[in-house]
Amino acid sequence: MDKFFDKLQAVADRYEELGELLSDPEVIADSQRFMKLSKEMGNIRETVEKYNRYKEVQSQIDENDELLREKLDDDMNAMVKDDLKNLNEEKAQLEHEITLLMLPKDPNDDKNIIMEIHGAAGGDEASLFAADLFNMYSKYAERQGWNVEVADRNETEVGGFKEIVLIISGDKVYSKLKYESGAHRVQRVPVTESAGRVHTSTATVGVMPEAKDVDIKIDQKDIRTDVFRSSGAGGQHINKTSSAVRMTHLPTGIVVSMQDQRSQQQNRAKAMEILRARVYDYYQSREQNQYDAERKSAVGSGDRSERIRTYNFPQNRVTDHRIGLTLNKLDRVMNGEMEEIIDALVLADQAKKMEQLAND
Repeated sequence: MDKFFDKLQAVADRYEELGELLSDPEVIADSQRFMKLSKEMGNIRETVEKYNRYKEVQSQIDENDELLREKLDDDMNAMVKDDLKNLNEEKAQLEHEITLLMLPKDPNDDKNIIMEIHGAAGGDEASLFAADLFNMYSKYAERQGWNVEVADRNETEVGGFKEIVLIISGDKVYSKLKYESGAHRVQRVPVTESAGRVHTSTATVGVMPEAKDVDIKIDQKDIRTDVFRSSGAGGQHINKTSSAVRMTHLPTGIVVSMQDQRSQQQNRAKAMEILRARVYDYYQSREQNQYDAERKSAVGSGDRSERIRTYNFPQNRVTDHRIGLTLNKLDRVMNGEMEEIIDALVLADQAKKMEQLAND
């Protein structure tokens, strides 16, 4: 615990140092540096304020402990003990809040996301399950007050999706949906199954933070762009103009095809947006894998090959395998009521990070 408070004191010292720097005329004259230091100070302000209150509470506890060693009348003794009880409760609450504030921050948590859902093993049934996941996330997004835009889709004849790409924007989207990357398994009787047998199919979900130019610079000479005629949505332009776009990022081999928009210009813009996110995610994943080789720190790796959840329709059951959570309310989850699962994943992630913080 001493190491933890040493870290806290270092944060408090840095806060004081930042206050001095931000009043320096040279720093004030350098707007870029001033903004950077102001942001850093803002990010640690709450931690320092709670730490200062913690020290005040601890000081008051020490004073009350000292008072109790003296001979007090019954009324005074009861009052001091009552005050001490309240102070210890506040101290415990502050310790918890400070610990959460000291956990490593994911710089992407405030970002919008690009989500890709693919029907995987199971043919038509997998594509139908991909469509069910799309509906589930759309309804959850609606409950959160987020906006969902379909950037691209590849529909199947049975009404499912071979692939669908979404852009979900709103408040702290990535912080809640980043745990959804991986393989999702469904167990149910397919509509095409005449004998009533339960089949198992899978769909994969990929969640990437929306990447801006400030996050990653992509040189245009590293992109090969091909245009072709749309074969899907696009209204009157289908098969008449080359409005579809395929972009290839040569250094990574990442390919994005876009044909769902109504013009080549719109398809180019969406393809670039998704390409930037995929390339950013590619490099981020490489860094994360390197980190995870030394220490596993998060709930799941985010790898699409990792089976993260099973949706069992006959038993109305959903199980998240990473945290051992089982809920017998699959119907409600598929209707977008995902809060219980996501809150449990956030808490599990925090617990792992707390353990890591204590061991460092």
